[in-house]
Amino acid sequence: MSASPITIELSSPQTVDGRPATYQSLWLLVRLLHAHAAGQPVRIDDLRGQVSAARTQRMLVSRAFRDFKAWGLVAGWGEDRQRDPRFLNAERRSQGPFWLPEAQAQRLLLLVEGQAATPAERAAFLGLPAPLARAGAASGTAPDAVHLQDAGFWQQLVAAQQAMRQGRWSAQLTAGGAPAPASALQAMRRAAQLAGSDFQRALVTLNEALLWRRIGDDAQARRRVQALGRQRLARHVAGHDYLGAMAAIVSAWCDYTARDLSAARAQLLAIARDPAQGALLAHHPQVRFEWSNLWALACRSQALGSAAQAPAQAAAQAEESLQHFGRALAAAFESHSFDAAQHVAANMGMAVWLFERVGLQAGVDSARPRAIQWIAFSEWLSGQAELQGRSAWNAIYLLRIARGACRPPPRPTLAQFRALAPLTPTTLAREAGPLAEVFRGADWPDDWVQVAGQRLAEHRSGARRYPGLQYCGLLLEQAWFAAHAGTLALAAQALAALREALPQLVASDRAYFREVWNDGLPAELLALEPPPRRPRAR
Repeated sequence: MSASPITIELSSPQTVDGRPATYQSLWLLVRLLHAHAAGQPVRIDDLRGQVSAARTQRMLVSRAFRDFKAWGLVAGWGEDRQRDPRFLNAERRSQGPFWLPEAQAQRLLLLVEGQAATPAERAAFLGLPAPLARAGAASGTAPDAVHLQDAGFWQQLVAAQQAMRQGRWSAQLTAGGAPAPASALQAMRRAAQLAGSDFQRALVTLNEALLWRRIGDDAQARRRVQALGRQRLARHVAGHDYLGAMAAIVSAWCDYTARDLSAARAQLLAIARDPAQGALLAHHPQVRFEWSNLWALACRSQALGSAAQAPAQAAAQAEESLQHFGRALAAAFESHSFDAAQHVAANMGMAVWLFERVGLQAGVDSARPRAIQWIAFSEWLSGQAELQGRSAWNAIYLLRIARGACRPPPRPTLAQFRALAPLTPTTLAREAGPLAEVFRGADWPDDWVQVAGQRLAEHRSGARRYPGLQYCGLLLEQAWFAAHAGTLALAAQALAALREALPQLVASDRAYFREVWNDGLPAELLALEPPPRRPRAR
């Protein structure tokens, strides 16, 4: 590799060693240098909304690396930044992440109108926030001392976590034409740029994994967990055991979503049996909440799956599930997290109802009112915490309970289907007892079709964003209740949207929707459904 310096003029017209340079390629090179200074790679997500759209990223990367070669510069890609870029597989280059070897970074001289570019000018060229000066940078303080930049890092990390709670995932939303606060992904990127220690960088990676899991992209979540593992192996960073426990929980969530219950339980058992992580499980409320909530969900799935073949075993698993939901709820309140508490309250309510459906009372009397009261409590907690991005689960659960008393024959006629008597919103609100008021606000019209339709409209407009499983759940319920109301055109439209969305779900979830779809909906509605799309001949 050549060791000669490379001079880059950032002011227009941009040049490299005096020759005109493609702006996008130059932007990526300066972004690589900026990330190198922070000890970070540049990920594909860092390019979105800056110099490319998703559909043009492959073209941008390919053009940039051709330009790098013409400039006599070698950049690398992939998670292993110790590799020699000359020997990397170019077929996977477009997936990133991208980075500069140290020797290459040292060659770059950035200028603005012929003068050395300041950090603020570099940031302005990239469209990034101006960097904060590090306290003690010139005074020789220890590298692990607390710096002023840390305040910016923690601010962005909190902003990312708040955006996650409000459902602002990876797309910036607007309200009334005014820009909304940064999305979770945008704030997380800024936190990564400001991270000044191994622990801060690892904490960003963990929160990225949590974010992708909440979005429903388990493949991306697993990739971030793997990256966190490499960070922890490279150096024994502060918070090592906490990071390891939370990474294992994210992996267990991905296994649970894929309905690999054995793998999920094995991950959770390994945490409990590890001396250091087991101590965290006993004393760290966030770890205990995540562990207990997921363990309870796994027990719930096992109980429901074995209720017919092994009722005694299933009853014990159902009881264990409810006990761990209770522990998760206590841990959520111990950590003052209304967001966590509302999730587990909803899970507990649905568990109570599902157990009753398969004959597993688990010591619970009046199962349906108890279930509805837990769901109402979840909805009340959402209001108390002003969770603008509250999930759709409470609505989906109530819609399922409302039609749960109906037993349509297989492939019913429309007349048979409309003769069914699902519970009304008023009836279910009444069963919520002292919490009935939470189902009488603007979010809860007195019509189930409108309840589902309102949330779908919010999702499509971007006012709220629901992960794929919740979106599909709303579509199915809208189709069911619209068909029951005789509005077949709306029901058929919902089913068509559901058909398009199903491929993003795991096989077991797709099977649930297709079972209700094929056996529980009227034949007249299915006859209106468009046939599956055939791929165009090429």
